[in-house]
Amino acid sequence: MAFGFDQLQTFIHVADLGSFTAAADKAGVTQPAVSLQIKLLEQRLGVRLIERVGRRAQPTVAGMDFLVYARRIMQELASAEEAMTPHKSGQTGRVRIGSGGTASAHLLPMAIKMAKARMPGLEIIVRIGNTDEVLRDLEANTLDLAVVTLPASGRSFEIEEFCDDELVAVASHGSSFPEGGPDASFVNEQMLLLYDGGNTRRSIDEWMGSAGLVARPAMEFGSVEAIKELVAAGLGWSILPAMALKRDRAGFLEISPVNPPLVRKLGMVIRRDKHLSRGLREMMKALREVG
Repeated sequence: MAFGFDQLQTFIHVADLGSFTAAADKAGVTQPAVSLQIKLLEQRLGVRLIERVGRRAQPTVAGMDFLVYARRIMQELASAEEAMTPHKSGQTGRVRIGSGGTASAHLLPMAIKMAKARMPGLEIIVRIGNTDEVLRDLEANTLDLAVVTLPASGRSFEIEEFCDDELVAVASHGSSFPEGGPDASFVNEQMLLLYDGGNTRRSIDEWMGSAGLVARPAMEFGSVEAIKELVAAGLGWSILPAMALKRDRAGFLEISPVNPPLVRKLGMVIRRDKHLSRGLREMMKALREVG
C-alpha cells in the first residue's frame, strides 16, 4: 500500500507545528484523523516518524530524514499542478499569498484588483499570519508569495523590497503634538498601546532603543484595527503604519510623523526555485505599482 499525499502533508504539519492538535486545525480535520494518517504512514515505512518530547510532538531521527523527501514530493506535486495551467486557456491561474494583517487589508486589495484586471481568470488566495508563519509556509511551498515586513531571511528565498511605509504617532482627536513631531522620550511618556510582536514592533523597539529608552506599553494587541479604535476612544497613543491610516475615520484621530522619522520596509519573498507563472508575475508587478 502506497502512502498518500494527505499523509505527507499531515506529517509536514506535525513536524513544523510540534502538535497533533495544531496540525489538525491547520488541515481542517480532527486530531484522531491526524493521528491515524501518521500511524498509517509509519506502518507503510516501517519506522517511527514522530515522538512526543514533553508536550511537543517532533520528528525522530528517521522522521527528520524523511521530512526532506516529504517536502520535495509536495513541492513537485505543486509544480506538476501548476505546469498544467498553460495547457488550459492561458487566462487562468492561482497565486497563494501570505501577508500580515495590515498589508492584507490596505495594500493587497488594490494590487489584487490590478492583477485580476489583466488576468480575469486569476484565483487569489490570501492567508494572514506573522512573518515567521508566512515564511515557514512559503518554505513548505504551501504559499507562492509572501508580503512581509522586512527583514526576512532564508537561503532558499529571493527577497525584493518594494514599499516604504512610514510609522507615525497616533492620538485621539484634539490631541497636540510637539513641533517637529514627538520624539521617543515624549512618546514613551504617554499611555502607549502597541502592536504585539513582529518586525513592525521590532522597528518601534529599535527606534526607542536608539534614544536609550525601552518601550513601556500599557497594553499590547495583535490587531492594528483594534489599536486604532482604542486610540480613537481616547484610551492611549500608539505608533502605527501610515498605510493603515489612509482611510481613517475623519476627525477621530490625530496623526504626526515621529522625530526622527521611522520607516518600515515591505518586501516580496518567493522561493528561488519557484516557477514564475503568469499569475505570479502579474501579482508581483501589481504590488510594485501600488507600493
